[in-house]
Amino acid sequence: MKNQHTHLLQATDLESSYGDSQALFGASLAIEEGEFVTLLGRNGMGKTTTVRSVMGIMTPHRGRVFFAGQDITQWPSYQIARLGIGLVPEQRQVFANLTVYENLVATAHNRLQQKDPWTLARVYQLFPRLQERVGNLGANLSGGEQQMLAIGRALMTNPRLLILDEATEGLAPLVRQEIWECLSTLKNSGLSVLVIDKNIVPLLRLADTHYILENGRTIWQGSSPSLLEARHELKESLGV
Repeated sequence: MKNQHTHLLQATDLESSYGDSQALFGASLAIEEGEFVTLLGRNGMGKTTTVRSVMGIMTPHRGRVFFAGQDITQWPSYQIARLGIGLVPEQRQVFANLTVYENLVATAHNRLQQKDPWTLARVYQLFPRLQERVGNLGANLSGGEQQMLAIGRALMTNPRLLILDEATEGLAPLVRQEIWECLSTLKNSGLSVLVIDKNIVPLLRLADTHYILENGRTIWQGSSPSLLEARHELKESLGV
């Protein structure tokens, strides 16, 4: 692999465990500035654990994580977030008892002094439905609206890298399409994005690079044309 300083994010040979149960056995991925990357694989293969290990929610017992040239392997999650990684977690985890507005401003900052920062107006432009629901509590939103809110909340931290774990899981087809359009807009804006999702067809159109995990290991990486070419051999690994 290239020197870690040439990547925005580089995770190499990660091994992580839940107690005595090891979940990662050598997961690796790299993301360039402005790149759209996916992490693919069947359920239980280590995708979420990889994200947790990158974000400092779990501490790997082997391997390294570099972000913007810094070794963040042992950093606590709040410091990693401050460095410029925004996470849209699985299950969304919006603040149920706060309004849409309160959710969006709760963690908002422009610590990295981005020149064109994400503001409430920009988030509402991306997701007009959130502006319509601005006074509604998080608990009273639909699943799709909660996902939009979770994305908007992460964007309000003005990250250099946005990570979405199960971007469209459980959403209605029309809402799913809205999320894909949003991600296309974010890609075109130059934001670096890492997505976990089972809907591979839209990802083939959006992503620059794909990584496939199987049993906690990175077993394949390549471009969308390469994935399309290898889809039959990789069918079992992708669970499609």
